[in-house]
Amino acid sequence: MPKYRLSPEERALEKARKGHIRGLLSDLDVKDFSDIQALFKGMVGEVLENGLEGELDDELGYTKYDYRNKETENSRNGHSNKTLKTSYGDVELKVPRDRNGIFEPRLIKKQQSTLTGDIEEKIISMYAKGMTTGDIESHIQEIYGLDCSDTTISRITDKILPVVKEWQSRLLEDIYAVVFMDGIYFRSYC
Repeated sequence: MPKYRLSPEERALEKARKGHIRGLLSDLDVKDFSDIQALFKGMVGEVLENGLEGELDDELGYTKYDYRNKETENSRNGHSNKTLKTSYGDVELKVPRDRNGIFEPRLIKKQQSTLTGDIEEKIISMYAKGMTTGDIESHIQEIYGLDCSDTTISRITDKILPVVKEWQSRLLEDIYAVVFMDGIYFRSYC
């Protein structure tokens, strides 16, 4: 028996959401698990790139085209290509550079070539669940051992939120090939 009943308006919204998700998956031509993995791989890459851009914004003190607020001699200097090994496969990243070469990314360090599944899950969970900046700060502290300011976290989340919103509103299939089930068995002594 369900814990709660949906109102007619909530049912209509749920039906519209499911229809939107189905349309998105069909537009992306998602047919099997490998397509879903490719979708996740692309999302992880885009989230990381946007996070790196947010870090550079914080380092320089201004956003990409906001020259009026520029108070430093340092500026952007294009991107470097980097291949990062993830549990979803190799992800090609464009890492932003600064002209003076002093930008040290914290999200993906300069010599880092792998991203563990644990970190991927934490990145996805941080942004997809709409966590507060305090929660995100504690996750970053737990993952990297770094203290990030609220400004840095806000800039990173501002860059990533549009991607996450799109991912959250994606269509899901009616039927999946794999089902994960969990259960607890309680022995009755009556």
